[in-house]
Amino acid sequence: MAQNYINIKGAKEHNLKDVSLQIPKDKLIVFTGISGSGKSTLAFDTIYAEGQRRYVESLSTYARQFLGLMQKPDVELIEGLSPAISIEQKGGSSNPRSTVGTTTEIYDYLRLLFARVGVPHCPDCGIKIESQSLDSIVDKIMGDGAQNIAIYAPVVRGQKGTFEKLMEELGRSGFTRARIDGEAVIIDRYAANIDKNKKHDVDLVVDRVSEKRGERDRIAEAVQTAAQRADGLVKVGFGKKEEIFSTKNACPACGFNFAEIQPRLFSFNSPFGACAQCHGLGVRMEIDPKLVVPNAHKTILDGAIKPWNNQLFSYRMQMLGSVGKKFGFSLSVPFKDLKKEHRDIIFYGSEDEIEFNYKSKSTDNEWSGKNKFEGVIPNLERLFRETNSSYRREEIGRFMQELDCPSCNGKRLKKEALSVLVEGKNISELCALPVSECYGFFAKLSLNGMEKEIAKNVLKEIKSRLEFLLNVGLGYLALERVSRTLSGGEAQRIRLATQIGANLSGVLYVLDEPSIGLHQRDNAKLLNTLFNLRDLQNTLIVVEHDEDTIRAAQYIVDIGPGAGRHGGEIVCAGSLDDIIKCKNSITGAYLRGERSIPVPNERRKPSGWLEVKGCAHNNLKNINVKFPLGVFCAICGVSGSGKSSLIGETLHPALMLMFSKAKNIKVGEHDAINGIGSVDSVVNIDQAPIGRTPRSNPVTYIGAFTAIRDLFSRLPVSRARGWQPGRFSFNVPGGRCMNCEGDGLIRIEMNFLPDVYVQCDECNGKRYDKETLSVRYKGKNISDVLCMTVEEALKFFENMPAIRNKLQVLNEVGLGYVQLGQSATTLSGGEAQRVKLASELSKRGTGKTVYILDEPTTGLHFADVQKLLEVLNKLVERGNTVIVIEHNLDVVKSADYIIDLGPEGGDEGGEIVACGTPEEICKNRESYTGQYLKEHLKGG
Repeated sequence: MAQNYINIKGAKEHNLKDVSLQIPKDKLIVFTGISGSGKSTLAFDTIYAEGQRRYVESLSTYARQFLGLMQKPDVELIEGLSPAISIEQKGGSSNPRSTVGTTTEIYDYLRLLFARVGVPHCPDCGIKIESQSLDSIVDKIMGDGAQNIAIYAPVVRGQKGTFEKLMEELGRSGFTRARIDGEAVIIDRYAANIDKNKKHDVDLVVDRVSEKRGERDRIAEAVQTAAQRADGLVKVGFGKKEEIFSTKNACPACGFNFAEIQPRLFSFNSPFGACAQCHGLGVRMEIDPKLVVPNAHKTILDGAIKPWNNQLFSYRMQMLGSVGKKFGFSLSVPFKDLKKEHRDIIFYGSEDEIEFNYKSKSTDNEWSGKNKFEGVIPNLERLFRETNSSYRREEIGRFMQELDCPSCNGKRLKKEALSVLVEGKNISELCALPVSECYGFFAKLSLNGMEKEIAKNVLKEIKSRLEFLLNVGLGYLALERVSRTLSGGEAQRIRLATQIGANLSGVLYVLDEPSIGLHQRDNAKLLNTLFNLRDLQNTLIVVEHDEDTIRAAQYIVDIGPGAGRHGGEIVCAGSLDDIIKCKNSITGAYLRGERSIPVPNERRKPSGWLEVKGCAHNNLKNINVKFPLGVFCAICGVSGSGKSSLIGETLHPALMLMFSKAKNIKVGEHDAINGIGSVDSVVNIDQAPIGRTPRSNPVTYIGAFTAIRDLFSRLPVSRARGWQPGRFSFNVPGGRCMNCEGDGLIRIEMNFLPDVYVQCDECNGKRYDKETLSVRYKGKNISDVLCMTVEEALKFFENMPAIRNKLQVLNEVGLGYVQLGQSATTLSGGEAQRVKLASELSKRGTGKTVYILDEPTTGLHFADVQKLLEVLNKLVERGNTVIVIEHNLDVVKSADYIIDLGPEGGDEGGEIVACGTPEEICKNRESYTGQYLKEHLKGG
């Protein structure tokens, strides 16, 4: 039985109530249930955590320190576990060197392909490079003016180690001298005293010739020996300069020599392939003229040049007056009206001698003299390089942004690597193509007989991995796309495609909502991908709310019945029919049509329009978009169609720039925004945590804890002791426990094991000292109040409107089960988002706010979506505008207005396919959203 099933007994992690469950292996299993019911706790914090812990525990202590050991979950027994891999809903790597190509390992195979069948061309003259003969190398040596030469064999290039065996072998072969990292070494006295963990170069000294006239035969023999020893490479020292020759690759016209064509030449993470100027990043931090002059309508005298607009640079402003006199422009003219040549002088300086006059305002000292004008940008760049002040670097950094490296034009690689072509394209050009086009390139690639045999296996891997990316709806992405710019859904599906490419079997995969970010059109492709992974004899546990995925599952576990302490039980487990027939299952009620999210009886009419003109950011095709105000607006479209580019990177930052004090906000390319007078603020409500530390919690976020602390400070006992509200804060010294500093927990470092958090033995996890805990209201102290759920606190504070009203909003958004003092780090993304919504609902607004939400249904069950829609509609009823990027058709059908982007992703997207009410969108045959929305409008 243990071989065909995973048996779980007595799971009590978080809110799980002694759960026992038997899950079939080698199946697609869906865990579902309302938000906070315990799905993720059972799937990730129990099953995955134990599978990962057992695997890591079997490794050596040395390996464990790199992997980290997860804590043992609170469960009596789990049998039949396989090694577990988690594919969670989180963004890509924050490393700027990580790309879609490196994550999927496609780039590794591309490097191998280009090294084996790539055709080198001269980067200077573009001519195809042929092999260099030994005679031609000798001719070049003899033709050089230097008489004193040394011939080396570069036997080791950029490798770690101490190379004792190599030195022994060279000594036995009769060689006496070598160089390690440029330092001379006597081979038979070599002591191996170099750092084995650092990369080294080892050059074998083959011969030294002090007078090369008449020594051609000797030099030819030395060159041949060096080439044999170093795989065709020969290093020649001509006095102080050195040059590497190759018997394999050299330009016949200009003599440009390729040292080697190995996979590492195409790696931007290796010094052998990376651009020397940007070190393989493709970008450099440069001063941006648009940030230097953020408002070109201002004059220089009014502070147009922002970095010089303070006392420290007052003398620079006087210098600009002298520059203006010299070149004939005024400082009292709006910057935008200055001639381009004058703006360039201000930005980049002048080589002309200028008569400067400067008078200090503080000391009345005067100075005059002739000098060149450095320019604002060179001045800031110099200060940034030379200063040791972190404050000044940070200040100047505000006027810098990432720009393409001028040396490699953002391609990351040195010119030699970019000069190797396959079918007329270099590796960077291939990585810049969308995955769909890249796949087409390799499908049509024509190689000759020998090349075809060499590249057969490599091409198979490249094409199969590209196909996996296509199958999970990511055909619009380019392999060069940096991982940190991916959404959580994109990053998860890339990891999923990578796992399929790995061809592992007998593994337990635990996935978190893989359908997020995916249009309904691409759901079938995703499900096929999951089935392919299962067919490799793997078990898939998927935490999911998508109806298509639930219906496709072979086994479903419905967890509930409620959330928090009202959940943590198995409501039903079995086939789709079992769930549908289960009367206690909320999921079953929605699946059998007993419960549903209704279609609104009428659509609200816009109170005005906010128009963004000329949107051309990323793949947007210079579109004009009109957003309706005072209604609920849904932004739809297939993955990569331009939704995030339009809303998250253009509209939201543009409005932020207008309404916030922050000025260094990057805004996507657009011409203008009209109708801004009807809006006075913008709020982005995402699923990011409400705090990064255990001290952050819902009651502090919505502002109710201030009123609670104030209540406790006004009690007779507190007044008698002279205590203020700060006494009841666990964030500042006073009333908090000094041992744990108000955390309630003590962290113990375990070296090779994960850190352990144990309850503080001074306060027993209550966070406060004994004196503070002695103050009680209705028999409860401040710690007891923090342990209450929102529902319990509403009854407790029913006669305290200042507290009750704020808590009531938390209850209305479906968070009645959450404890007031529950750590922010334990809240799911959906719960964190609803706390933020509650905070907005509790505020008194003007009714002119634009609320932006990006896929708010992530992590939400059908029942949770219904509550979310109620909250969003309350915001609209107050006169506000709600703009939601969403694929969930229950949300889309509930919107007053839809803007559908597409028609496809990437270069084939970025246009408005349709806009109007849901009923109008359904009539548009070009809209994929409309095609799938029809059935939902009928069903609703």
